Amino acid sequence: MDVLELAEAWTGEGRPAALATVVETWGSSPRPVGSHLLIALDGAFEGSVSGGCVEADVIAQAQDVIADGRPRMLEFGVSDQRAWQAGLSCGGRIKVLVERIA
Repeated sequence: MDVLELAEAWTGEGRPAALATVVETWGSSPRPVGSHLLIALDGAFEGSVSGGCVEADVIAQAQDVIADGRPRMLEFGVSDQRAWQAGLSCGGRIKVLVERIA
């Protein structure tokens, strides 16, 4: 089952979740535009937006998105200290939109 099919299944079960989507990349990026990471309120997740580099930060932000319903636009790159802490050191930048799904 792909990430979007799983998102539909989770919402059908009434499981609170958020969907993170790579919306923009610059230079070398670990995943292409359109890549998805699905995150449930209970901490389960499926998919990838960076091949593991920034997933932990995206998952943490997704918990806030699920709680308050406000989408977040996250940006990671090698010049961004947060990206270095999260592990994105591939030389590129990515922009990730995190939205609650229902």
